[in-house]
Amino acid sequence: MNLKVQITNIFVQIDDFCKEFDAQIKKLKLNALGDNKRRRNRNSKMSDSEIITIMIGFHLGAHKTFKHYYKEIVCGYWKDLFPNSLSYNRFIELQQRCFVVFALFLKEKCLGKCTGISFMDSTTLKVCRNQRIHNHKVFKGLAERGKSSLGWFYGFKLHLVCNEKGELLSFYVTKGNVDDRNPTHIKKMTKQLFGKLFADKGYLSKALWEMLFADGIQLFTKLRKNMKNHIMTMEDKILLRKRAIIETINDELKNHCQVEHTRHRSVSNFIMNILGGLTAYCFFPKKPSLNLKKVNDGQLFLNFA
Repeated sequence: MNLKVQITNIFVQIDDFCKEFDAQIKKLKLNALGDNKRRRNRNSKMSDSEIITIMIGFHLGAHKTFKHYYKEIVCGYWKDLFPNSLSYNRFIELQQRCFVVFALFLKEKCLGKCTGISFMDSTTLKVCRNQRIHNHKVFKGLAERGKSSLGWFYGFKLHLVCNEKGELLSFYVTKGNVDDRNPTHIKKMTKQLFGKLFADKGYLSKALWEMLFADGIQLFTKLRKNMKNHIMTMEDKILLRKRAIIETINDELKNHCQVEHTRHRSVSNFIMNILGGLTAYCFFPKKPSLNLKKVNDGQLFLNFA
């Protein structure tokens, strides 16, 4: 599909959602917190739906910097789509006002549904090189040092859950030093899940298994070398090997959607970049998926992994 056509279709969906959101806000008569001071209520030249669409379009394209994308594509080739485009500096100032509606759109309209087979993993979000940790100021007090399978890093972690169709089910952002097995974010991420959940060795925990089992979720992980083998079905054994699907999704998010880079100049820009990358992935016409054909032969398998 042509990117320009895809952007138009995305804008229609976002604009409908924004109109519905604004109607609910007016219906509930939500006012700004604080005193009853008169506030400026002047409409901007660009609507929230246009701003969100432009941000998603950046992650769908092949541009490496948002500034070049905005000046060359949005203000150039897409001038007919966005005739009231603002200057680059003004756009950056206004994009953070769309945080609430952007996050709600991602949660309500873009995430998939649980099918009974889910995969969970986390990936690093580095905010600077290790040599520059002491000089880094943008995320000072927020980012933390953590360690992954690739070594030490400074930043955050993006925790993801997907189904076998490659659809994102939930996500959570934590500091880099937070354990993957932390029950706080695991509980929130698996709130809508049921059935089987497959993860790597980093999620091995008896307490976590019991917590998920009480919620109707069966956790499957690979075993460490010093652990005893346990019996599992051939189907579960194969699905555990197919856990690489979420690794592929992490690769798409970091290398194509650019949810990780070290050029952030504010925390709000970091958050909006993650929302844009995750939403753009949800609009991918083709996602990593598993072609599962279930055959119930009643076989069991001794897990040596």
